[in-house]
Amino acid sequence: MTPRSPLRADFHIHTRWSPDSRTDPRRLIARCLGRGIGLIAVTDHNTIAGAQETARLAPFPVIIGEEVKTADGDLIGLFLQEEVPPGLPAVETAKRIKEQGGLVVLPHPYDVLRLSVIRKAVLGDLLPLVDAVEGFNARNVFGNANARAMALARAHGKAAIAVSDAHHPLEVGRTYTLLPFYEGTPESLRAAMREATLVCRPSSPLVHLITAVNRVLRRFGGR
Repeated sequence: MTPRSPLRADFHIHTRWSPDSRTDPRRLIARCLGRGIGLIAVTDHNTIAGAQETARLAPFPVIIGEEVKTADGDLIGLFLQEEVPPGLPAVETAKRIKEQGGLVVLPHPYDVLRLSVIRKAVLGDLLPLVDAVEGFNARNVFGNANARAMALARAHGKAAIAVSDAHHPLEVGRTYTLLPFYEGTPESLRAAMREATLVCRPSSPLVHLITAVNRVLRRFGGR
């Protein structure tokens, strides 16, 4: 599998393995196929189980990822072989991702409505370990958050990517990163991200209501 034509990719997606999503991997896969998304990273909160399940079912490549709740805010690891435990300092988390040969992504660094953004005090030590910044996260309600994230990526020479951060299948396919190539390796993806085109369409603010409802339903109905 070595796609050479431009590839629509989304590197931040949640499934029913996250406490705020009820997305069945089969529905996610069907949505990707319907919207022409040919590469995804499943990044459930503090687990790689959803990514592994999706990868077993999907007819297209699925990167094993995890959105890790560190002691300093959220970080995303891609190409993981095993879960990174939550609660560690952000720099230690990033190092553990790197030890697995993975890529470190900085998610939604300036969203003022999320409590899980990375602490600004650790950015100086963390950024040398970061491979990509979410320059556009479709769930950011305020556009300034994305503008600041893009500026951060440019200022530090980091790749910028566009992600849906989808917690429901209907969020997938509006926002994505268009890769010029992808050869299936972390090194190839890192290089492709630097040459990518970002397709940026914000999600409705109502998606956050869906997430809140998911949390309540999950308490009573499990996955």
